[in-house]
Amino acid sequence: MKLSDRMDRIQPFHVMRLLARARELEAGGMDVVHMEIGEPDFPTAAPVVAAGCQALKAGHTGYLPAAGLPALREAIAQHYAARYGARVDPQRILITPGASGALVVALAMLANPGQNVLLPDPGYPCNRNFVELVDAIPRAVPVDAGSRYQLTAALAAAHCDAQTAAMVVGSPGNPTGTMASESELSALAQFAVSRQLGLIVDEIYHGLHYDKAPAQGVIAAPDAIVVNSFSKYFGMTGWRLGWMVVPESGVQAAEKLMQNLFINASTPAQYAALACFTPESEAIFEARRAEFKARRDFLLPALRELGFRIPVQPEGAFYLYANVEDLTENSADFAARLLENQGVAVTPGLDFEISAPQKHVRFAYTTDFDRLAVAVDRIGTHLRADA
Repeated sequence: MKLSDRMDRIQPFHVMRLLARARELEAGGMDVVHMEIGEPDFPTAAPVVAAGCQALKAGHTGYLPAAGLPALREAIAQHYAARYGARVDPQRILITPGASGALVVALAMLANPGQNVLLPDPGYPCNRNFVELVDAIPRAVPVDAGSRYQLTAALAAAHCDAQTAAMVVGSPGNPTGTMASESELSALAQFAVSRQLGLIVDEIYHGLHYDKAPAQGVIAAPDAIVVNSFSKYFGMTGWRLGWMVVPESGVQAAEKLMQNLFINASTPAQYAALACFTPESEAIFEARRAEFKARRDFLLPALRELGFRIPVQPEGAFYLYANVEDLTENSADFAARLLENQGVAVTPGLDFEISAPQKHVRFAYTTDFDRLAVAVDRIGTHLRADA
């Protein structure tokens, strides 16, 4: 089979090799603490499952409009109003197969072949591949503790050129968990308008914030495409459901792409998601948010005490991105040895950045508190043995 040239440029998740090895070790009897995969360890909330089952029993298994179930679009609009005080026309809200579907549509709308798209480095690895998929060029913009690992207007200005089509920002971000302030997001939005660039604001970890509420893209960046998901805060990972808020001028284009690419996002999942916006479900989600905060507040100082450098406190999501220069010369080797010797699986920086992947590892606190304590103890043992 002769594959397209883009297939050589699209990279796999490198962590999947580590996960496969972890599964092999488990099959052989080793106890492994999983801190490598960014999936909440909580099951889908019972009211949402019940709504999905009811949708199936009621026969809601056919096609929907490409833009999504009207009742769900309205519910999301009401969610923006109730939680953020933002008025969003439901017609601007389109329901997608996960946030990934939204990101692909957004990039296809904004970038021509050969143009470049600015991406923070480190950042979510799939974004680079989505850019490659539309035959545009991902341009990594190194971000660090000085910008709290967020893309800023100043950094964008320093890295864009006449061939720049768009920028993608994540707040809270993966892998760092940091958030853009409202003023920073607004400045980036104003820069995008001044240069006639597209701006995609990835908010899939919204709801999972621990110290202050995040800036809201539909308020701070009204001309941006804002992407969100039912996977993280709402705990519907396998249901594959997300949404995008598109400026009014782009709705028709987005819907046209969705008609061709997806037909529609899962019908039963959309009916199930209606239950996410009930008081009963929200109480569950908020309890889980409190649990994630407790895990962060335990793990962050514990890792710092072991010698991991985490210069900026993560404000959201469920990750810690740690510098390991004082502990090892190669983060991939460190992660492999930690797994083999102590049964702790973490993700090396290779998946997240181009600038200095060998210097970083990501810890996902998507496992329960007791298991995190076990992991910290084992990591300490590993470091003492390596000393």
